[in-house]
Amino acid sequence: MWQCTKCKRIFEKTNQSHICVVKDVGELFIDKPDELVLAWDAITQQVMTWQPNVYSASTKSIVYTSKKAWLIIKPMKYELDVKFYHHDKLISERIKKHQKYPNKYAHHLRIANEYQVDQEFIELLKKGYKFSLR
Repeated sequence: MWQCTKCKRIFEKTNQSHICVVKDVGELFIDKPDELVLAWDAITQQVMTWQPNVYSASTKSIVYTSKKAWLIIKPMKYELDVKFYHHDKLISERIKKHQKYPNKYAHHLRIANEYQVDQEFIELLKKGYKFSLR
């Protein structure tokens, strides 16, 4: 693990290429509905109990890292786009989109409020977290 001395973000590889930006998570929620902040907080409270795990703000998203980046949350106008990775293409009605990458799939969930952060949602994220530890 390597931490950039400028932006303090944590990466899997030393001197990993990235957009070096110092941003507060709160800046990503400016002019967004309060429900999105509550939804993000509900997710973060759950996933930060899984260690190792840290998060930081990027240009337009919040990136969670264990051994590598495993969860990316992008505040949109009315929803959070919640992206996680897994080696299998997971099937769930909650998954709105899949993207194929070499050796993994990105899974996109969309939520608009904290009540959608339910057991099924957390179990899907847990699969992504466990995949990140490999």
